[in-house]
Amino acid sequence: MNDNGMVCIWTLDGTGGGRELTPQQLADKQPPGEPVWIHLDYGQPLAQAWLEHESGLTEITVAALLADEPRPRSLAMGDGLLVILRGVNTNAGSDPEDMVSLRIWLEAGRIITVRRRRLAAIQDIRDRLAQGDGPADSGDFLDHLVGRLLDRVGETVGDLDDLADELEDEVISVEGRELRPKLGALRRKAIALRRYIAPQRDAVARLQSEKVTWLLDGHRARLREAADRITRYVEDLDAARDRAAVTQEELDNRLAEQMNRTMYVVSIVTAIFLPLGLLTGLLGINVGGIPGTDSPYAFGLVTASLAVIAVALAVLFRRRRIL
Repeated sequence: MNDNGMVCIWTLDGTGGGRELTPQQLADKQPPGEPVWIHLDYGQPLAQAWLEHESGLTEITVAALLADEPRPRSLAMGDGLLVILRGVNTNAGSDPEDMVSLRIWLEAGRIITVRRRRLAAIQDIRDRLAQGDGPADSGDFLDHLVGRLLDRVGETVGDLDDLADELEDEVISVEGRELRPKLGALRRKAIALRRYIAPQRDAVARLQSEKVTWLLDGHRARLREAADRITRYVEDLDAARDRAAVTQEELDNRLAEQMNRTMYVVSIVTAIFLPLGLLTGLLGINVGGIPGTDSPYAFGLVTASLAVIAVALAVLFRRRRIL
């Protein structure tokens, strides 16, 4: 990255390839018919200054490109498009649901993308341009970028769906204390992803109807397909969240059933030993007149009587289908 906050500068040759420029070369007029792509890190003060004073964009557009935590949206301004999207965070040590914001300005001869954190979709486009298989113009760039963003969203949503499958299988065999945190994490991830993907669906769907001359019918058709993909991902996230909730309910029911079974056994044991405890308590009081005090057989007789009473109670509970 250059000291002025320009991460990269490319010209698009119209056939899928391009060449990388330096900031000095950007100051010179690019060849006619070759759109230029400028990728900025808005965390650099010089990048902000370039946008404000040298980009030629309106104050409203610059403010939108530099806004903190903007929601995904799209807006046509003259023959240009302001698009704000989010991509899955694939940076080391980061959570995928902590989605990275990408702000984009597109017009027929120029593309400006602005980010704070690295985004893998941008690197994909750079690699494709270097291989001669990248976007040919501004409309193609938008299609490529949306597609690359959705590829990684699809992978993340698929991973959540697989995790939901695993947790549904584990609810039968894994202890509840181990499963509860996993279910909670799954629901939080699904909610966090949906927070940005749902409005992104509306933003991409709106792009199809924006009246800009350089957005052709083929571009609009691909954007329509992208909007359908996002709709499917939102539905999958809703399904994963609901499946986690159902699994949580099943786990709670299973734990409640185990608790009820344990309490049932405790109640049966208590019911059997309660009269025995009463008898032994009466025989153990320190007052005169306790029968069998002078008999050497009294202890055996009392013990046998207690055993008979316990067996009789167990038979009674069995006949009444209590035990």
